[in-house]
Amino acid sequence: MTPTLQLPTTDGRLRPYALRASPPVATAPAGSTFNRIAYSAAHVVADPRAVIDPTLQCAVDWDATIAYRRHLWSLGLGVAEAMDTAQRGMGLDWPTSLELIRRSLDAARDVPGALLASGCGTDHLATDAVKTVDDVIRGYEEQMAAIEGLGGKLIVMASRALVRVATGPTDYERVYDRVLRQARQPVILHWLGDMFDPALKGYWGSDDPDRAMETALAVIEANASQVDGIKISLLAKDKEIAMRRRLPATVRMYTGDDFDYAELIAGDGVGATDNQRHSDALLGIFDAIAPAANAALAALATGDTACFHAILAPTVPLSRHIFAAPTRFYKTGVVFMAWLNGHQNHFTMVGGQQSARSLIHFAELFRLADAAGLIEQPELAARRMTHLLAMHGVEA
Repeated sequence: MTPTLQLPTTDGRLRPYALRASPPVATAPAGSTFNRIAYSAAHVVADPRAVIDPTLQCAVDWDATIAYRRHLWSLGLGVAEAMDTAQRGMGLDWPTSLELIRRSLDAARDVPGALLASGCGTDHLATDAVKTVDDVIRGYEEQMAAIEGLGGKLIVMASRALVRVATGPTDYERVYDRVLRQARQPVILHWLGDMFDPALKGYWGSDDPDRAMETALAVIEANASQVDGIKISLLAKDKEIAMRRRLPATVRMYTGDDFDYAELIAGDGVGATDNQRHSDALLGIFDAIAPAANAALAALATGDTACFHAILAPTVPLSRHIFAAPTRFYKTGVVFMAWLNGHQNHFTMVGGQQSARSLIHFAELFRLADAAGLIEQPELAARRMTHLLAMHGVEA
C-alpha cells in the first residue's frame, strides 16, 4: 500500500496525497556511456551538530558530502565542485571551499573516469578592499594557484568584485585574458545571470545580454585554446543557442539552463561543427534529478531520443519549481530532495537556508518529485515529509 499524506495546497487547505505506486526511475546499467559531458553542480551537507553560529559560520559533514559525490560519479555524472549549488559565496566561504575541493580531488582519484572541475573565483576578497581591476586579477590568481596546486581543473566563476570595479567590456577582456593565459589546462567559464545572484547584474560590462555576449565571445575567441567551454545560466534558451552557434569548434557550450535543459542537451542539429549543434551540461538540477539524468543520457547515447525526452519531460516541471523566483534559493530544494531520498539524515543547510522556502513550496516539490519518479524510497520520504509538516504545525 502506498503512503498517503495530508499536504497543504495554495488555497490553505489540506488534501490527501497518495504516492504513486509505480517504481522510481531505473538507472542505466553500470558502465553505460554518454555522448554528452554532464557535470552536476553538487551541494554540500551541513553539519547540524557543529558548535557554530549557523547564520555566520559554516560547518560541513565531510563524510556525507563526499559520499554524495561518489553517488554522482557512480551514475556517470561529473562533479562541478564548490559552485553556487554548494552555497559558494552564499554561506560557504573560501577556506571551506578549498578544503571541499581538496577532499573531492582526493576522492576522485579512487574513481576511474571521474570528472571533477572546481570553482575559482574572487569571493575571498573583502568587498571594500577591492579598488581596481588589478585587485580582481590578483584575487583570481590566488584561487587559481591554490586549486591548480592540488591538481584541479578550473571553472572560472563570475566575480562580484569585477562587477564592482569594471568600467566597461575592456576591463572584463583584460581580466579574463590574464587569467586564461595563466591556466595550466583549458578552463570552463561560467556566466551566471543576476536571477541567480543579483550582485552580478551587468556582467561582461553591459545590462544588455546581447552586448554582454559579444564581450564573452571576444574573450573566448582570443583564448580558444585555453577554454574547454562556457556554462551560461541565463534561463534563456534562445540566448544559449545563439551563442552556441558562434563558438569555436573546440569550445563546448555547457548548458546551465535549469528550465530547458532537455531540449538544449538533445540539440537541434544546426551548426557548422558538432559543438554548435547541441549543449553539454553543467547543471544544478542534475544534483536533484541524478537518476533521471543518468537514464536519459544513456538513452540519448544509443540514439533513442524519444526515450531521453520521455525520462526528462516530467523532471522539467520539478526543476522549474525548484528554480522559481527568487531563483537564488533553488539550493533549498536541491538539499530537500537529498534529504527526502536518504542521501543525508537531516534537512539543515549552510547559513540556515532550509528556511528559504515555504511549506507550500515543499509540498508541491514533493508532488512533482513523485510524478517524475524521483522519490527513491517512498516510505522514508513520506516519513520525513510528515516530520516537516509537523514542524510547521500540520499534524497527521
